[in-house]
Amino acid sequence: MNDRPHTASGNVQIIDTAFYIPTLNRTRRIWLYLPEEYKNSKKKYPVLYMHDGQNLFDESTSFSGEWKVDETMDELANACMVVGIDNGESKRMNEYNPNDTHQFGKGEGRQYLEFIVKTLKPYIDKKYRTLRSAKNTMMAGSSMGGLITFYAGLYYPKVFGKLGVLSPAFWVSPNIREEIRQAVRPSTHSTQKFFFYGGGAENLTMVSEIHQVNDAMNHNAQSKNAMLV
Repeated sequence: MNDRPHTASGNVQIIDTAFYIPTLNRTRRIWLYLPEEYKNSKKKYPVLYMHDGQNLFDESTSFSGEWKVDETMDELANACMVVGIDNGESKRMNEYNPNDTHQFGKGEGRQYLEFIVKTLKPYIDKKYRTLRSAKNTMMAGSSMGGLITFYAGLYYPKVFGKLGVLSPAFWVSPNIREEIRQAVRPSTHSTQKFFFYGGGAENLTMVSEIHQVNDAMNHNAQSKNAMLV
């Protein structure tokens, strides 16, 4: 029995407990945070898409403590909308990786990102007052969520202008630098902003992997479009 308290603020709602993912033929709970002023204004807002929705807002649904995304946004003068997408639990390693692996099986990351870009984002843009341009469309995630966030920026530079790649599981994608070499061009990726965050205490190779990806992105985009922390 889960006796942990519900901690989501009043600015968080659940859009759907079973939002259909046509590219994967399964459903998923979708969360939405709206800034406090949303209901009393006609303003349009940037949108941040985040993975592992169970962990973002509510202690009762979180894996090991919620991220307090709603409380953090409540304190910001220029808060954005946040769309949280629940992970697929047993499907998480597959949905957050676009490449097939011997260890985890078929990668479903391309289909998952296609769902966000072609189904979920158009729905959010239609139903809510959003700023739809790439510079106002963001994505963030941690670990495998950080990995798929990076690939969202790689595959959809005209959709996602700012990417928060936190403690990314780059070890799952040993060919990532070659993928960057093939996909990244100044004409498509030079205006994006990547925020990389990770530490050596999390993983012995994480820092070096982040530096390698950062260097490859900057080299191929011919622009310093990444920030390392």
